[in-house]
Amino acid sequence: MGLIDIEMFATLDLVGQAPGGPEEDPEGFPFGGWQAPLLNEVTEAQIADAYEGTDALLLGRRTYDIFAGYWPHQEDGEDGGFATLFNSIPKYVASRGTPDLSWAGSTRLGPDLAAAVREIRDRHEHTKVVGSLDLVQTLLRERLFDRLHLWVHPIVLGVGKRVFAGGTVPSNLTLLAPPAASPQGTVFLQYGLTDGTPVTGDMSAPDRGLPQREQQG
Repeated sequence: MGLIDIEMFATLDLVGQAPGGPEEDPEGFPFGGWQAPLLNEVTEAQIADAYEGTDALLLGRRTYDIFAGYWPHQEDGEDGGFATLFNSIPKYVASRGTPDLSWAGSTRLGPDLAAAVREIRDRHEHTKVVGSLDLVQTLLRERLFDRLHLWVHPIVLGVGKRVFAGGTVPSNLTLLAPPAASPQGTVFLQYGLTDGTPVTGDMSAPDRGLPQREQQG
C-alpha cells in the first residue's frame, strides 16, 4: 500500500487559501498570492525534496484547472523539474462536474471518493495532494491520508479558508522530522497520521507534580 501526502502552505492562523496568486481562489478573499513574498531558496529546496519519488497527483477541481492551464505549456526542466514530473505522471481529479481532462494522464474520480482514494493508494507508491482545500477537508475527515507536509508562514490574515475547517475528525499525528525554519521564518513541519483519537488529562492532578487549585468558598 502506498502513501498519500498532503502538501499544504498555510499562515500562522492556518489559512491555506490562494497562496500562489490573486486569481487562484479570489472568492471573498483579498490576500491571494500571500506566499509569493515569503518564498526563498530554503523553502524551495524543501518543496523539491518533498516531491522526490512522486508518481501520482490527487487534485480538487479548482487546483486541477489551474495546473492544467499552466504546466502543459512549460518546457521540460523549467520550474525545478516540476513541469517534467507533473506532465508525466497520472493526475486524479475529484469533481462533481465535468472538468476538461485534455491534460495527458488525467482521470476524473467517481462519486465514491473514499473508495477511489483507497484504490489510488493501492495503485501508487507516493501520491501527492496539492492545494485543493475542499478535497483536503474530505481526506482529513475520512482519515484518507498518511502524511501532512505543512509550511507555516509568519503572517496572520484573519480571513480565508482554513486547513482544519469545521468537521475535521479528532486525530493523533506524530512529528516525522525536526521542524525546519527558513531565514524568513517559514517553518516546515512533517507529520504522520497515527491511530486513535486525542486523550485528555488534568494538569492539576497530584501525579503531575503541579499545585492544586485553591478551593473557593
